[in-house]
Amino acid sequence: MPAITASTVHGAFADAATRWPDRPFLNVLRETAAVYGILAGEITYAQAANEVERLRAALARAGMQPGHRLMLLMENRPAFFLWWLAANALGASVVPVNPDLRAAELEYMVGHVTPALAVAIPSRIADLQAAAQAAGITMPVAAPDAPLPAITTPPVFQGDEAAVLYTSGSTGRPKGCVLGNDYFLTAGNWYAGVGGLCALQDGDRMITPLPIFHMNAMACSFMAMIAVGGRLTALDRFHPRTWWQSVRESGATCLHYLGVMPSMLMGLPESPDDCAHKARFGFGAGIDPKLHEAFEARFGIPLVEAWAMTETGNGAVIAASHPPRRVGESCLGRPGPAMELRIIGDDGADAPPGQPGELLVRAAGPDPRKGFFREYYKDPQATAEAWAGGWFHTGDLVRQEPSGEVFFVDRKKNVIRRSGENIAAVEVESVLMRHPAVNAAAVAAVPDAIRGDEVFACLITDNPSPALAEEIARWALTQMAYYKVPGHIAFVDALPLTATNKLQRAELKTLAARLLDDPATVNTTHLKRRQVA
Repeated sequence: MPAITASTVHGAFADAATRWPDRPFLNVLRETAAVYGILAGEITYAQAANEVERLRAALARAGMQPGHRLMLLMENRPAFFLWWLAANALGASVVPVNPDLRAAELEYMVGHVTPALAVAIPSRIADLQAAAQAAGITMPVAAPDAPLPAITTPPVFQGDEAAVLYTSGSTGRPKGCVLGNDYFLTAGNWYAGVGGLCALQDGDRMITPLPIFHMNAMACSFMAMIAVGGRLTALDRFHPRTWWQSVRESGATCLHYLGVMPSMLMGLPESPDDCAHKARFGFGAGIDPKLHEAFEARFGIPLVEAWAMTETGNGAVIAASHPPRRVGESCLGRPGPAMELRIIGDDGADAPPGQPGELLVRAAGPDPRKGFFREYYKDPQATAEAWAGGWFHTGDLVRQEPSGEVFFVDRKKNVIRRSGENIAAVEVESVLMRHPAVNAAAVAAVPDAIRGDEVFACLITDNPSPALAEEIARWALTQMAYYKVPGHIAFVDALPLTATNKLQRAELKTLAARLLDDPATVNTTHLKRRQVA
């Protein structure tokens, strides 16, 4: 029997509040409270239920009804979840906003999804009002603690919709992923039942520094804690130097990570308190393979790598939660029985075992889209293309061994094609990160008149110099095929990262193009020669 049996997100929360009224539900640490100017401490399920009812009544008085959308710009304040639950109780949907978005981005988003009302932190109210005006949309905006203005626009959707989450837009305009209640309920039930290293226990305590306006925190962290009557601590952001202090202070039994977080933590001085925490596991993606084993040994916690997308939710998720473990190999584990996958080559045929290809997924059973996103809003062509042939095309390159284990290779669009050879950017980055002088690495394609593409590396080091660039290139020639070695190396102070510490590949490509003719960029193409056997 699934942990969650309700049909809506609010229904799942209401059931949990009835079952565990006195358990803590949301928690705010002192550091986060100081950043936001809010109260530290925790609220119980019963207290949260009372506040959700108050907000539901306020939204209803303002005129919100099924089919309306509520835009939320709350940063990582836990009140976000309460507003979401209140809107969901009315049959309305929420549109979370990344606070890093600015005028043109906000104008597009508001005009595209047409919310009936927005609730925003006071410092961003004027920005949303200006966006609505520029988009020609009637969308009143209110602060979380202010009276709500009347809604004057009609509902814009019918049926079951819980949220619209926007993709990063790295290949054009951001796409709005329409997510139903089943998307979030599937996520909570998957997490509650996955077992293995990630097995949740009754009353677990989770901590996450990830943005609560993304699917990871909304669908995984939040719904997982509702499923087991647990408590969620959401930080304002990832603070490397105080991270383990926050983990200890929260009493977290599980945590979420992404991107460069483990690398940053490994870069800190070792401490006798490195293992002084209660966390049983970390769940996430993107750890540098060469640091994986060392991280677990130092901090005494397994990091379980996983794969999913906003579009797939937990309708198709792969996680290395069960043995045998392949630590340090970018291993995602084996797919579970609730999903099916194919790996195809450029010709559309199934890739041979062990060979990389694009990952195609769907839910097992009669409904291949169960637990997935509903559609790209107002973009039926993109939706149809993504589901071509009855499979969701992920755009990710993976390989699967005969044993069943799946290994992440790279994003398909991040593949560099040099002289007919396909080069995965992530593979090159992983090798470069093994060099002792390299603190961080990012690789992109730049144009080459002869070879089509050439490999361009942006590196962060402590003591950059042309001599070091050549030394790194020569070393790389001993670690991978010559054509994969960077032909240009630029030392930078920082890499373009998203709010979840993922590389912004589009910005990286722009940065590489700009640095290509920079006098400080070191040309190492003369070192790239095919080795004669």
